[in-house]
Amino acid sequence: MTNFSKDADSNLKSTVKPRYLVLGSGSVGFALAKELRESNKLVIIVDKDEAKVETLREEGFETIVGDISDPEIVNKIDLKNAVVILFLTSNNEANRKGIENFKKVINPDIQLFSRASDIINKEKMEDLGADYVFMPSKLVASSLSRSLERAESVHRGNRLARWLKGIREKKLAIVIHDNPDPDAISSGLALKEIAKNLGVEANILYHGRIGHQENKAFVNLLGIDLGKMEEHNLKNFDEIALIDCSIPGVNNMVPLNSYVGIVIDHHPPGETEIKAEYIDIRPNFGATATIMTKYLQQLNINISKTMATALLYGIRTDTQDFKRKTDPADLSAASYLYPLSNHGILDQLEQPSMAIETLEVLGEAIRNRQVLGSYLLSNVGNIRDRDTLPQAADYLLSLEGISTTVVFGVTEDRIYISGRSNDIRVNLGEIMRQAFGEDAGGHANAAGAQIPLGVFSATKDRQTLLRLVNEAVVKRFLSAVGVENT
Repeated sequence: MTNFSKDADSNLKSTVKPRYLVLGSGSVGFALAKELRESNKLVIIVDKDEAKVETLREEGFETIVGDISDPEIVNKIDLKNAVVILFLTSNNEANRKGIENFKKVINPDIQLFSRASDIINKEKMEDLGADYVFMPSKLVASSLSRSLERAESVHRGNRLARWLKGIREKKLAIVIHDNPDPDAISSGLALKEIAKNLGVEANILYHGRIGHQENKAFVNLLGIDLGKMEEHNLKNFDEIALIDCSIPGVNNMVPLNSYVGIVIDHHPPGETEIKAEYIDIRPNFGATATIMTKYLQQLNINISKTMATALLYGIRTDTQDFKRKTDPADLSAASYLYPLSNHGILDQLEQPSMAIETLEVLGEAIRNRQVLGSYLLSNVGNIRDRDTLPQAADYLLSLEGISTTVVFGVTEDRIYISGRSNDIRVNLGEIMRQAFGEDAGGHANAAGAQIPLGVFSATKDRQTLLRLVNEAVVKRFLSAVGVENT
């Protein structure tokens, strides 16, 4: 231990070479100094209280008596090997003066950290050149919030496990939404694995078709076992779980008002009351696959290479590679899954061939586009594969001056609508619901709807039908967003 005394001050410049200089040994400074020392860092503490300095020396710390607001303090220390200088007193003015004094003489590679009591002083210190300014109250709140999140995750994991253990030896139908995407499929796969680990037999069921070429490749390359709703009788299952959808009969073939045991989803439910024994809806998350990854982690269930690849791809597709509605939890889950995944398969999934129908629908969407301000609407006419609509909506959003796209088409009995938006003022999910009813919805920047043809189905001439559909969809959507169609 270096013995610092007043007589030795003139020699400090040549003898003290701190890596971390802590100015202020209050509760924050002392706690940090202890942490740094335990990490084998060289630490020097500066404090103006001589009695405190003496006590710190007795505890083995290298210390200097000095006032951090005094310009002469910078001449007492050799800063050549310093990495970080920390101004940790509870006195905002002293910290500001310290920053100002040290900033004049230090090497620009040295980082200045400082403590501030409020946002005004934080901004002043940053203006003086501090590299990082923290407020202890904010740090405590942030740390406590993370602990609460972990506690909530433990609580949810335990509840789900308890519910599944309660139906052990029974059969569970895991129903994912119609025409499922990788997020829904991978989430269903994760719940099936969790159920298996807890002694529950489960099947993943869906209605519609997996038409998008990337989704077909996803299922085929990973060998995912999915069952068609039409080939199974739900009465043969003891329990039902809805995954990536939340209401029986809405974007799934579960009969309306059916009893549901589990609902796990990331889509906002709107004003509809969700009824189930166990409900976990997190609309701030970008993907349901993120929620399921958290469950696998919390329940300490082994994640196979296939599972990791599926979940990672599900998160990436639903967040558009983290460019659309992405929560830190999505990034955290993806970071966890990345080293466990099959990157050869991921590369193949990212470069699938484009189906001819997709190309045709894209051509129709471009040809039939109607632009009103920054809104683009396009009627692509008759479609066989509804998955072509979101691809066209995504593509058209890249056109100059366009912030919101709506692409729609007609099958034998329904109108399908897909929308995309990058306008922060627009909540597309709410607009879709307002325009097209409860069978519509989604996120602020990606949403869809499906409408039974109803009275339009009596129209014998297909061209007349398409014209009537176009007028109805465009009128409803523009009315919902408050745009006049001239």
